Amino acid sequence: MRSYFKKRQSIFIKLIHDQAAFTLEGMEALKAYMAEDTSAAARLTTTEKQADEARRILIAELNKTFITPFDREDIFSLSRTIDDVLDYAYSTVTEMEVLKVRPTPFMLRIASILRDAAYELLMAVDRLEQHPEVANEHAQRAKSLENRVEDIYREALADLFSGAEDIKHVMKMLKSREVYRHLSNAADRGDEAANVIADIVVKIA
Repeated sequence: MRSYFKKRQSIFIKLIHDQAAFTLEGMEALKAYMAEDTSAAARLTTTEKQADEARRILIAELNKTFITPFDREDIFSLSRTIDDVLDYAYSTVTEMEVLKVRPTPFMLRIASILRDAAYELLMAVDRLEQHPEVANEHAQRAKSLENRVEDIYREALADLFSGAEDIKHVMKMLKSREVYRHLSNAADRGDEAANVIADIVVKIA
């Protein structure tokens, strides 16, 4: 019986790890795309689908398992917020392709920080069960990186709206603003994921 529960617990840890790992891959693809590597869009699409599948399996396991390694609501919330990070990265690139928005230095800077935050989330997830205090340290680093994204986001908007010349310029500004908002939302969801990890650490301490 004990081995059964251990197996069920390891499933949740593995699936959350898979989601976080796919998210890191997605953020690396997003960073590459912002560095003008257009082939990264296809890699991001593939990774997003793989992460969605991992989440579907996790939810199925939650629905049929009574005992979980952490509170089932926390597992669900952590899965959802990590999934949201990757979803916003995917929608960012999708809109850039549709609206024909070229990457800017600000977008590359934000994507680079999002990649680093995704790495910290993965490290936090991997240490959550055996070393929760270390997991919390990684979660706090992820939160700090989110604050840096918000600083760059405000800087980018100030630069974007520094002077509209004509209607064509205004349209370009509006399209770019939507892209920046998606990137900011990705950072917000990463911050939420870090908060969930911190909550789990408090509960199991």
